[in-house]
Amino acid sequence: MSTVISAADGTEIAYTRAGSGPALVLVDGAMCYRGSSPNDALAKELATRFTVYTYDRRGRGESADTGPYAVEREVEDLAALVKEAGGEVFLFGISSGAALALEAARSLPVTKLALYEPPFVVDGSRPRVPADYPARLDAALAAGKRGTAVKMFMTEGVGLSGAMVAMMRIMPFWAKLKRVAHTIPYDTALVVEHQSGTPLPAAWPEVKVPTLVVDGGRSPAWMRKGVSSLAKVLPSAEYRTLTGQTHIVKAAALAPALADFYLS
Repeated sequence: MSTVISAADGTEIAYTRAGSGPALVLVDGAMCYRGSSPNDALAKELATRFTVYTYDRRGRGESADTGPYAVEREVEDLAALVKEAGGEVFLFGISSGAALALEAARSLPVTKLALYEPPFVVDGSRPRVPADYPARLDAALAAGKRGTAVKMFMTEGVGLSGAMVAMMRIMPFWAKLKRVAHTIPYDTALVVEHQSGTPLPAAWPEVKVPTLVVDGGRSPAWMRKGVSSLAKVLPSAEYRTLTGQTHIVKAAALAPALADFYLS
């Protein structure tokens, strides 16, 4: 493990570097961090062709946290890592981490950008995220009700059924989720603007770099509609579906698509 310091507020961000080749930074989604992330397996698949950087987003794993939170602080965290990686990188983000990567690509020296299933709700194919969800989430955390916050995220944010979440609560990993529940509002801030069931903006001109937008063929229809809509509004995007994959994408299926895109 190594660390970098986020320039604006001095937050220490922990990261791991593996492999050799062009620099590639992987951005986790909600409540994930090194050792508890789908990006761990993805990094192993990609390290034969890239120098892969995985890191703990602020407030998780071995990274520190400094309040108050703002999306800009997370972009600054990435900026510190990009500088450490040589000043120019390929960037990948998954789920709400894709939304962070998309935001970062507006201002950072990203050569190519790849996104897997940012959870945008762009029509009525699933219930929209309630307008008061962020406030109720903050209230639950302020009251120390971390389990309640995770449940709210899973049901209202992700769209899982109450029965499925009830089963999750008796599994060992539920305790891990509760430990990082305070970071759920961070991911909410990244995506909630595009979870209201309304179409995305007609254009996303700030992100000009070549972008690969990917979904899984077995992912929910609402999520796939959001992904395909994003591909249409980015100026330099291509859209690809991985047959048989879901939101929990297998590294062996995703890695070749990413490598082909970055190295083409």
